[in-house]
Amino acid sequence: MNRIQNKLLENKKLLSIYFTAGYPKLEDTVEILQQLENSGVDMVEIGMPFSDPLADGPTIQASSQLALKNGMTTDLLFRQLKGIRKKVSIPLIIMGYFNPVLQFGVENFCKKCAEVGIDGLILPDLPLAEYEEHYAGIFKKYNLINIFLITPQTSEERIRKIDTASEGFIYMVSSASVTGSSSGFGDEQESYFKRIEALQLKNPQIVGFGINNSKIFHQATKYAKGAIIGSAFIKVLSDEGKAGISSFIKSIR
Repeated sequence: MNRIQNKLLENKKLLSIYFTAGYPKLEDTVEILQQLENSGVDMVEIGMPFSDPLADGPTIQASSQLALKNGMTTDLLFRQLKGIRKKVSIPLIIMGYFNPVLQFGVENFCKKCAEVGIDGLILPDLPLAEYEEHYAGIFKKYNLINIFLITPQTSEERIRKIDTASEGFIYMVSSASVTGSSSGFGDEQESYFKRIEALQLKNPQIVGFGINNSKIFHQATKYAKGAIIGSAFIKVLSDEGKAGISSFIKSIR
């Protein structure tokens, strides 16, 4: 069983953290992963910086640009992650855009993920139909879970298709806007969370976008298995560096 699947079986609400590889400094990736695990984080999404991150808010865009300027590449990320499973045991997911994966070679990318111990991928711009037709077999070969996103605008028919194609969790985007732009959840979002809960999907949901403090984390996980924090964590890295990691994670729990 994949580490993500094992983690989802735990009787607790899960906290997942997103950060951009190579930020704030090029060689910070491994130490940030270790500190996150030591602070009690359940899963980590490692962001692959991309030159045109359309779905990301300004905080993640800025971190991506700096990481690229620092010299982060896909090859370097895999070199940094070599041996990570001797240091970190929680599920690790690579999140990014499909273009760099395509350029690297999809099978080659998946093989590298398996070699270093990556458990899943989140590629928001890889369409479900294209994944099923061309890439599902490759992901399965390397024991990688592909995680799909849904939004408040996603139809029930598509949600059920995604649920059928999924083997881990469904990334439930809290709104249709870019990341990092919310200050709390209103009635509309709560209604959306309840609607998805009522569908009784086979895969648990983890909420992302707009979660930046303990109150919103608990609001999000009332109807879902867990929540993902990205922009707020990157702001901590920007303002306080790695020294701020532990206290930030404790403030969420």
